[in-house]
Amino acid sequence: MHDRVSVKAGAAQVGGPSPWLVTVIAVATGALVANLYYAQPLIASIAPEIGVSPDLAGSVVSIGQIGYGVGLFLLVSLADLIENKRLVLTTVALTIVGLIGAAVSTAAAPFFAAAFLIGLSSTGAQVLLPFVAHLVPEARRGRVLGNVMAGLLTGIMLARPLSLFIAASFGWRAVFWCSAALMVAIGLTLARMMPRHRPRSGLHYGEILASMAGLLRGMPVLRRRAVYQGLMFAAFNMFWTAAPIMLADRFHLSQQGIGLFALAGAGGALAAPVVGRLADRGFLRSLTVGAMAVLGLSFYATGWAAAAGALVALVLLTVLLDAAVQTNQITSQRIIFAVPAEKRGRVNAIYMTVVFIGGALGSMLGTLTYHAGGWTGTATAGGAIGLLALILFATERVSSRR
Repeated sequence: MHDRVSVKAGAAQVGGPSPWLVTVIAVATGALVANLYYAQPLIASIAPEIGVSPDLAGSVVSIGQIGYGVGLFLLVSLADLIENKRLVLTTVALTIVGLIGAAVSTAAAPFFAAAFLIGLSSTGAQVLLPFVAHLVPEARRGRVLGNVMAGLLTGIMLARPLSLFIAASFGWRAVFWCSAALMVAIGLTLARMMPRHRPRSGLHYGEILASMAGLLRGMPVLRRRAVYQGLMFAAFNMFWTAAPIMLADRFHLSQQGIGLFALAGAGGALAAPVVGRLADRGFLRSLTVGAMAVLGLSFYATGWAAAAGALVALVLLTVLLDAAVQTNQITSQRIIFAVPAEKRGRVNAIYMTVVFIGGALGSMLGTLTYHAGGWTGTATAGGAIGLLALILFATERVSSRR
């Protein structure tokens, strides 16, 4: 079926969306989420130009993350109320406004306002995920979600090195200008290709928000999957918060060298299509256990690699760690998107809000564990998170047997 044909609520297109549309959506999700991470390696350059003291330089990033957290709850849930194409294009337009605002800001207040808007509107990526699930037949849903998640994780992983490379040549403002131009191109492409999807929830916005508590209570699988991925994402953020410090301290890498390390680590995204196919074949429990085990073991092993000065081994372990996080994400979303179509926006909003909280806690743990025990302390904590996730998953299996 042609991509421009509207999709009725609750129905998937016969045969699913075209590969080109899936590619566009994957690029869009990656580019939207990347906006949260561009400023992270540039805070030392941005903060003095907008009048922020070194002690508060971290707020350059945290304001955007707060905006993203607010958007996950308040905007993503609108996918069950508002026509999805219009909602996505609105978030893209607001993101462009925020990026331009950040690029021209010369003081803290306008920059923080722009950063909050960027974070808030970048949640359009989380509207696209349940949207693409509407289009795909059940038998192929994991494969397509895997491809889209590969785009999302690639955006996260490439954001830091790209921002370093662009800023090194043209200054930090050019990073936001380049992203704004990319968002314009993505918005125009989505406007031309994205089919319409009008939900049939029959609820008002207040009822949509109020119903989310009931969904969380009534769906044990949603609670568990959100906690599993919250732990995995906490480990992911803990790693990428502390790893640049460790790479500079132990391997004496420059900013460009750290950017290349992050670029190599993005190879974990290559696992997504394979994981999606395995999820479609029913290997959901095996994928979950494997992801948790690989995360814990690979994170713990990075302590040895760093102590031994084995940079190549550290890169390979980083690829495994990233692939593990993505594997559990694809598996979890394959499971939670089995709900009726009119609930998927709210289910994804709840799920991603919990995951985001886990990620925020992981960012704090990254600096705390590194300053308390060096990279060995961070690696040990990461291994413990993988073990905790496995223990929690084992309680699910025991409960299901009963």
